[in-house]
Order: sequence, then C-alpha cells, then structure tokens
Amino acid sequence: MTSPTKLSHIVLRTGRFQQMRDWYLNVLGATVSYDNGEVCFLAYDDEHHRVGIVNTGASEQSGPKTRGLEHVAFTFADLSGLLDTYERLERAGITPFWSVNHGPTTSLYYRDPDGNHIELLVDNFAHMEDAARFMKSEVFDINPIGVDIDPRELLGRLRAGERPSELARAHTKAEARGFETVPEEFFR
Repeated sequence: MTSPTKLSHIVLRTGRFQQMRDWYLNVLGATVSYDNGEVCFLAYDDEHHRVGIVNTGASEQSGPKTRGLEHVAFTFADLSGLLDTYERLERAGITPFWSVNHGPTTSLYYRDPDGNHIELLVDNFAHMEDAARFMKSEVFDINPIGVDIDPRELLGRLRAGERPSELARAHTKAEARGFETVPEEFFR
C-alpha cells in the first residue's frame, strides 16, 4: 500500500471571511498566496498553501456532541518558536484556552474566530521512534491526556537559561487522567 507523503492543507468554511483570514495570517505568520474576497489561500512554509478559507456565509458552529473535525495542529521547529509565538499572540489578545504537555508534545490550544480548535505544538522527542515508544509506555497508558502547563512560566525559565530539552520533554506523571479532567472549554 502507498501512503501519502504529507498532509497538504485544510480548508475552512466561514461567514467571517476577513476576520478568519486575518486571524490565520497573524497566528501562523502566514502570507497570502491568493485572495479574491471569496476564497483565500495562505502559506507559511514551502507549500503553496496550507490553509484555505472559503466565504460561504456559514454561521452555525458544530457542538461537542456533533460529528466533525476536533482540531487542527501546527508544529513549530522548537520550543523557542512556540513560546515566542505564544508571547506575540498574547500581546495581540489571543490566548490559549488550554496549555498542556501531552507527553509526545507540548501544546497550546486556541480558538479561531469561528470557534475551531487550533493546536500549536512542539514535539518533545527529537526522533519519532522515541515518541512512538513513549505512546506505548505505561506512563502514557495511565495518563494519555498529559499535564497542564503554564506557557508564561516556561517562557521565563527558557529566558533564564534552562535548556529547551529540559522544558519540552515527555511528562512522567503516572497518575490516571481521563477526558473528564480536560478543561470544559475544550468540548465547546
């Protein structure tokens, strides 16, 4: 069987075209590849576009009990990039509703103007084989949700000279944690 080589892009329907466009440009540090006022394509790396936004006039948001996409995640190259972005967005009034070390990743969850969940993350393992091993470990089995974190504290510790590899590493908390402990906002 042949598998895809990468996830190419996402496309979002909205009734808040300009607001969504501007939010993704800001949050992702993206540029406009194309925009005609009804559809736009945004890029932030070597791909011609990673995010598409279509002005369909859509106004209804799916709820926690409806089927659909839960969230979209974007990976940063390193912890400094993630935390610098956190600080930049905080200055713009965009704050995460949940910050967590899942084990394989250190993650910050945001809501876009339409209420979609967007995860900005950094991998906690240099090699994906190590992340896969951790996900099969007893620690992850007991606590697949992770440990809540304070990105402001991590940023302070990073700037005080702590090594990123010490700050962004898999949690070792082997206390049971289920979905009922996830912030309620995650399910809205």
